[in-house]
Amino acid sequence: MENDRSAGERNRDRIIAAAARLLQQGGREAVSTRAVSAAAGVQAPAIYRIFGDKQGLLDAVAAHGFARHLESKEGLRPSGDPVEDLRAGWSLNIAFALDNPALYSLMYGEPRPGATPPAAAAALAFLTSFIHRIAEAGRLHVSEEHAARLVHAVGTGAAFSLMSMPEHQRDLTVSDMARDAVIAAITTDAPAPATPGPQGAAIALSAALPKATVLTAGERALLDEWLDRIVRAG
Repeated sequence: MENDRSAGERNRDRIIAAAARLLQQGGREAVSTRAVSAAAGVQAPAIYRIFGDKQGLLDAVAAHGFARHLESKEGLRPSGDPVEDLRAGWSLNIAFALDNPALYSLMYGEPRPGATPPAAAAALAFLTSFIHRIAEAGRLHVSEEHAARLVHAVGTGAAFSLMSMPEHQRDLTVSDMARDAVIAAITTDAPAPATPGPQGAAIALSAALPKATVLTAGERALLDEWLDRIVRAG
């Protein structure tokens, strides 16, 4: 049984590697079931057995590619300034898109309402971690959800815009300007609780709420609802 499981894992890795090579060389259209099975040295039914369908294979390729990208960026550690960390994360996203256009397009090029591909979910979680640290520092003046959506929308838009241009025409300062405009729209120069009004305090408290272990789950949920109402009203 163990040998069968190991063989299945080896087949899965071989198929993903073959599909990733085809994607890089010829784009999504090159990743046909026939081409992948030939490149991986497996029968086509094995692809369906392991991944369900072609979309399942493409999702696995994108997730694998993005995971490897993050592993190569282990030096991107949180610093003392979460806003600067977000700037670094933005640059990471743009570099990933330009270095891996086919993979980036696979992640974001064909939105599926109601279904988030694994790689896109991992990328959003990565972004959300940056936003959450800004909120914990009291420097976010919109909700974490609103901030993450805005950064994601403008960041992916900037990436696709640059990807569509010939390399010699790409102007990365446009991406930098978009980044700085978004950051200015969602953050404050000083911790939000220092400014008058309850919204900044509500955002910061909401970010720290998971650490309030003295409260029951029900009490945290109720307080979180109240804080969210304060943020939205602001």
